Amino acid sequence: MSTASRLFDVSGRICVVTGGASGIGLACAEALAENGAKVTLMDINAQCLHDTVSSLTSRGFEVRGELVDVSNQASVASAFQNTVNHYGRLDVVFANAGIDSGPGFLGREGQRLLEGSLENLDLRNWERVMAINLNGVLYCLQESAKHMKPQGSGKIVVTTSIASCLNAAWVGTSYFPAKAGASHLTRQAALELAKYNIQVNAIAPGAFATNIADGHVKDPEMRRLLEAGNPQHRVAEPAEIKGVALLLASAASSYITGSEIVIDGGALLGQAD
Repeated sequence: MSTASRLFDVSGRICVVTGGASGIGLACAEALAENGAKVTLMDINAQCLHDTVSSLTSRGFEVRGELVDVSNQASVASAFQNTVNHYGRLDVVFANAGIDSGPGFLGREGQRLLEGSLENLDLRNWERVMAINLNGVLYCLQESAKHMKPQGSGKIVVTTSIASCLNAAWVGTSYFPAKAGASHLTRQAALELAKYNIQVNAIAPGAFATNIADGHVKDPEMRRLLEAGNPQHRVAEPAEIKGVALLLASAASSYITGSEIVIDGGALLGQAD
Protein backbone atom coordinates (compact mmCIF):
# COMPACT_ATOMS: atom_id res chain seq x y z
CA MET A 1 0.00 0.00 0.00
CA SER A 2 1.37 3.42 -0.95
CA THR A 3 1.96 6.15 1.60
CA ALA A 4 -1.04 8.09 0.25
CA SER A 5 -3.24 5.00 0.46
CA ARG A 6 -2.25 4.44 4.10
CA LEU A 7 -2.85 8.08 5.00
CA PHE A 8 -6.35 8.16 3.51
CA ASP A 9 -7.34 4.59 4.38
CA VAL A 10 -10.89 4.31 5.76
CA SER A 11 -11.43 0.64 5.00
CA GLY A 12 -13.47 -1.10 7.69
CA ARG A 13 -14.36 2.12 9.48
CA ILE A 14 -17.91 2.37 10.80
CA CYS A 15 -19.43 5.58 9.50
CA VAL A 16 -22.66 7.54 9.78
CA VAL A 17 -23.80 10.25 7.37
CA THR A 18 -26.96 12.23 8.17
CA GLY A 19 -28.80 13.66 5.19
CA GLY A 20 -26.94 10.93 3.35
CA ALA A 21 -29.52 10.00 0.74
CA SER A 22 -28.75 12.87 -1.64
CA GLY A 23 -26.53 15.84 -2.40
CA ILE A 24 -23.43 16.57 -0.36
CA GLY A 25 -24.30 13.86 2.18
CA LEU A 26 -24.49 11.23 -0.54
CA ALA A 27 -21.17 12.39 -2.00
CA CYS A 28 -19.54 12.05 1.44
CA ALA A 29 -21.08 8.60 1.87
CA GLU A 30 -19.82 7.55 -1.56
CA ALA A 31 -16.31 8.75 -0.74
CA LEU A 32 -16.33 6.53 2.34
CA ALA A 33 -18.01 3.49 0.80
CA GLU A 34 -15.87 3.57 -2.35
CA ASN A 35 -12.83 3.27 -0.12
CA GLY A 36 -14.01 0.34 1.96
CA ALA A 37 -15.87 1.95 4.85
CA LYS A 38 -19.12 0.55 6.25
CA VAL A 39 -21.64 3.36 5.97
CA THR A 40 -25.02 3.98 7.58
CA LEU A 41 -27.05 6.57 5.71
CA MET A 42 -29.51 8.52 7.86
CA ASP A 43 -32.25 10.52 6.20
CA ILE A 44 -35.83 11.67 6.71
CA ASN A 45 -36.92 10.86 3.15
CA ALA A 46 -37.87 7.18 3.28
CA GLN A 47 -38.17 6.58 -0.47
CA CYS A 48 -34.97 8.43 -1.32
CA LEU A 49 -33.15 6.56 1.46
CA HIS A 50 -34.38 3.19 0.21
CA ASP A 51 -33.42 3.97 -3.38
CA THR A 52 -29.98 5.27 -2.46
CA VAL A 53 -29.13 2.33 -0.21
CA SER A 54 -30.28 -0.08 -2.93
CA SER A 55 -28.17 1.72 -5.52
CA LEU A 56 -25.02 1.71 -3.41
CA THR A 57 -25.36 -1.90 -2.27
CA SER A 58 -25.87 -2.96 -5.90
CA ARG A 59 -22.42 -1.49 -6.57
CA GLY A 60 -20.94 -3.79 -3.95
CA PHE A 61 -20.63 -1.31 -1.10
CA GLU A 62 -21.52 -2.10 2.52
CA VAL A 63 -24.27 0.42 3.17
CA ARG A 64 -27.38 0.38 5.34
CA GLY A 65 -30.10 2.95 6.07
CA GLU A 66 -31.79 4.46 9.11
CA LEU A 67 -34.87 6.67 8.86
CA VAL A 68 -34.10 9.68 11.06
CA ASP A 69 -35.50 13.10 11.91
CA VAL A 70 -32.42 14.97 13.14
CA SER A 71 -34.59 17.60 14.83
CA ASN A 72 -35.81 14.87 17.21
CA GLN A 73 -33.24 13.87 19.83
CA ALA A 74 -34.83 10.48 20.48
CA SER A 75 -34.85 9.68 16.76
CA VAL A 76 -31.13 10.49 16.48
CA ALA A 77 -30.26 8.52 19.62
CA SER A 78 -32.15 5.46 18.41
CA ALA A 79 -30.54 5.50 14.96
CA PHE A 80 -27.04 5.85 16.38
CA GLN A 81 -27.66 3.06 18.88
CA ASN A 82 -28.97 0.82 16.10
CA THR A 83 -25.77 1.44 14.15
CA VAL A 84 -23.55 0.62 17.13
CA ASN A 85 -25.62 -2.47 17.87
CA HIS A 86 -25.17 -3.61 14.28
CA TYR A 87 -21.42 -2.97 13.95
CA GLY A 88 -20.16 -2.80 17.54
CA ARG A 89 -18.54 0.62 17.34
CA LEU A 90 -18.65 4.05 15.69
CA ASP A 91 -15.61 5.63 14.01
CA VAL A 92 -16.75 8.48 11.75
CA VAL A 93 -19.83 10.72 11.78
CA PHE A 94 -20.82 13.30 9.18
CA ALA A 95 -23.48 15.60 10.70
CA ASN A 96 -24.63 16.84 7.33
CA ALA A 97 -28.45 17.03 7.34
CA GLY A 98 -29.82 20.50 6.76
CA ILE A 99 -32.53 22.56 5.07
CA ASP A 100 -32.79 25.96 3.43
CA SER A 101 -34.65 28.84 5.04
CA GLY A 102 -36.76 30.20 2.21
CA PRO A 103 -36.46 33.61 0.52
CA GLY A 104 -34.44 36.51 1.84
CA PHE A 105 -35.34 40.19 1.76
CA LEU A 106 -34.20 40.69 -1.85
CA GLY A 107 -35.36 38.96 -5.00
CA ARG A 108 -33.18 38.04 -7.98
CA GLU A 109 -33.81 41.40 -9.66
CA GLY A 110 -32.88 43.32 -6.51
CA GLN A 111 -36.46 44.04 -5.46
CA ARG A 112 -37.41 44.03 -1.79
CA LEU A 113 -39.51 41.02 -0.75
CA LEU A 114 -42.12 41.68 1.92
CA GLU A 115 -42.27 38.04 3.04
CA GLY A 116 -38.51 37.92 3.62
CA SER A 117 -38.24 41.13 5.63
CA LEU A 118 -37.08 41.06 9.23
CA GLU A 119 -40.36 42.30 10.69
CA ASN A 120 -42.28 39.59 8.82
CA LEU A 121 -39.96 36.73 9.70
CA ASP A 122 -41.96 33.52 10.05
CA LEU A 123 -41.10 32.26 13.53
CA ARG A 124 -42.27 28.75 12.69
CA ASN A 125 -39.75 28.70 9.85
CA TRP A 126 -37.07 30.11 12.17
CA GLU A 127 -37.69 27.36 14.71
CA ARG A 128 -37.68 24.63 12.05
CA VAL A 129 -34.38 25.83 10.55
CA MET A 130 -32.80 26.01 14.00
CA ALA A 131 -34.20 22.60 14.96
CA ILE A 132 -32.62 20.91 11.94
CA ASN A 133 -29.53 22.98 11.11
CA LEU A 134 -28.36 23.64 14.68
CA ASN A 135 -30.14 21.36 17.16
CA GLY A 136 -29.70 18.44 14.77
CA VAL A 137 -25.94 19.01 14.79
CA LEU A 138 -25.94 19.11 18.59
CA TYR A 139 -27.81 15.79 18.84
CA CYS A 140 -25.35 14.15 16.43
CA LEU A 141 -22.40 15.50 18.41
CA GLN A 142 -23.91 14.21 21.64
CA GLU A 143 -24.48 10.71 20.29
CA SER A 144 -21.05 10.66 18.65
CA ALA A 145 -19.37 11.61 21.93
CA LYS A 146 -21.37 9.01 23.85
CA HIS A 147 -20.11 6.19 21.64
CA MET A 148 -16.62 7.48 20.76
CA LYS A 149 -15.31 8.58 24.17
CA PRO A 150 -15.18 5.05 25.66
CA GLN A 151 -13.12 3.79 22.70
CA GLY A 152 -10.77 6.79 22.78
CA SER A 153 -11.03 7.72 19.11
CA GLY A 154 -13.32 9.16 16.47
CA LYS A 155 -13.86 11.63 13.67
CA ILE A 156 -16.81 14.03 13.49
CA VAL A 157 -17.45 16.30 10.51
CA VAL A 158 -20.15 18.97 10.51
CA THR A 159 -21.51 20.50 7.32
CA THR A 160 -21.78 24.23 7.91
CA SER A 161 -21.70 26.75 5.04
CA ILE A 162 -19.93 29.89 3.95
CA ALA A 163 -23.12 31.41 5.37
CA SER A 164 -21.51 30.89 8.78
CA CYS A 165 -19.39 33.97 8.03
CA LEU A 166 -20.94 35.60 4.95
CA ASN A 167 -24.41 37.11 4.68
CA ALA A 168 -26.57 37.24 1.56
CA ALA A 169 -29.71 39.26 0.90
CA TRP A 170 -31.48 36.57 -1.15
CA VAL A 171 -31.24 33.83 1.53
CA GLY A 172 -33.68 33.66 4.45
CA THR A 173 -32.42 35.25 7.66
CA SER A 174 -32.62 32.14 9.85
CA TYR A 175 -30.04 30.26 7.78
CA PHE A 176 -27.14 32.48 8.86
CA PRO A 177 -27.35 32.27 12.67
CA ALA A 178 -28.07 28.53 12.39
CA LYS A 179 -24.92 27.90 10.36
CA ALA A 180 -22.84 30.30 12.46
CA GLY A 181 -24.04 28.47 15.55
CA ALA A 182 -23.09 25.11 14.03
CA SER A 183 -19.66 26.51 13.26
CA HIS A 184 -19.07 27.64 16.84
CA LEU A 185 -20.53 24.41 18.18
CA THR A 186 -18.02 22.45 16.09
CA ARG A 187 -15.11 24.31 17.67
CA GLN A 188 -16.51 23.95 21.19
CA ALA A 189 -16.94 20.20 20.71
CA ALA A 190 -13.43 19.94 19.28
CA LEU A 191 -12.04 21.68 22.37
CA GLU A 192 -13.86 19.34 24.74
CA LEU A 193 -13.27 16.08 22.89
CA ALA A 194 -9.59 16.53 22.02
CA LYS A 195 -8.66 14.75 25.26
CA TYR A 196 -10.36 11.61 23.96
CA ASN A 197 -8.55 11.58 20.57
CA ILE A 198 -11.73 12.68 18.79
CA GLN A 199 -11.25 15.21 16.02
CA VAL A 200 -14.19 17.51 15.25
CA ASN A 201 -14.10 19.63 12.11
CA ALA A 202 -16.45 21.31 9.68
CA ILE A 203 -16.82 21.60 5.94
CA ALA A 204 -18.20 24.95 4.78
CA PRO A 205 -19.52 24.60 1.22
CA GLY A 206 -20.34 27.44 -1.11
CA ALA A 207 -22.73 26.96 -4.01
CA PHE A 208 -23.21 23.29 -4.86
CA ALA A 209 -25.71 21.91 -7.37
CA THR A 210 -27.87 19.88 -4.96
CA ASN A 211 -31.58 19.51 -4.27
CA ILE A 212 -31.60 21.87 -1.26
CA ALA A 213 -34.11 24.71 -1.58
CA ASP A 214 -35.91 22.72 -4.28
CA GLY A 215 -32.71 22.61 -6.30
CA HIS A 216 -32.58 26.40 -6.77
CA VAL A 217 -28.87 26.28 -7.68
CA LYS A 218 -29.81 24.07 -10.64
CA ASP A 219 -32.15 26.79 -11.92
CA PRO A 220 -30.39 28.34 -14.95
CA GLU A 221 -30.94 31.95 -13.87
CA MET A 222 -29.84 31.37 -10.29
CA ARG A 223 -26.85 29.38 -11.50
CA ARG A 224 -25.87 32.22 -13.82
CA LEU A 225 -26.00 34.74 -10.96
CA LEU A 226 -23.91 32.51 -8.68
CA GLU A 227 -21.37 31.78 -11.40
CA ALA A 228 -21.00 35.49 -12.21
CA GLY A 229 -19.98 36.27 -8.63
CA ASN A 230 -17.53 33.37 -8.24
CA PRO A 231 -13.83 33.74 -9.17
CA GLN A 232 -14.00 30.35 -10.93
CA HIS A 233 -17.29 31.34 -12.60
CA ARG A 234 -19.00 28.07 -11.76
CA VAL A 235 -20.86 26.19 -9.04
CA ALA A 236 -19.65 22.85 -7.72
CA GLU A 237 -20.99 19.37 -8.25
CA PRO A 238 -21.48 17.25 -5.09
CA ALA A 239 -18.62 14.90 -6.05
CA GLU A 240 -16.19 17.78 -5.50
CA ILE A 241 -16.69 17.40 -1.74
CA LYS A 242 -15.24 13.88 -1.75
CA GLY A 243 -11.57 14.79 -1.33
CA VAL A 244 -12.18 16.92 1.76
CA ALA A 245 -14.55 14.31 3.19
CA LEU A 246 -11.95 11.57 2.83
CA LEU A 247 -9.28 13.78 4.39
CA LEU A 248 -11.36 14.51 7.49
CA ALA A 249 -12.47 10.88 7.90
CA SER A 250 -8.98 9.42 7.70
CA ALA A 251 -5.67 9.42 9.55
CA ALA A 252 -4.49 12.15 7.18
CA SER A 253 -6.29 14.63 9.46
CA SER A 254 -5.00 13.25 12.78
CA TYR A 255 -3.72 16.70 13.88
CA ILE A 256 -6.62 18.72 12.47
CA THR A 257 -9.40 19.59 14.90
CA GLY A 258 -11.63 22.61 15.38
CA SER A 259 -11.12 23.64 11.76
CA GLU A 260 -13.71 24.76 9.24
CA ILE A 261 -12.54 23.96 5.72
CA VAL A 262 -14.09 26.23 3.12
CA ILE A 263 -14.84 24.69 -0.27
CA ASP A 264 -16.43 27.45 -2.32
CA GLY A 265 -14.36 28.04 -5.45
CA GLY A 266 -13.07 31.26 -3.91
CA ALA A 267 -16.48 32.84 -3.32
CA LEU A 268 -15.39 34.31 0.03
CA LEU A 269 -12.57 36.10 -1.75
CA GLY A 270 -15.01 38.17 -3.77
CA GLN A 271 -15.52 38.67 -7.49
CA ALA A 272 -12.37 38.79 -9.60
CA ASP A 273 -13.30 39.29 -13.25
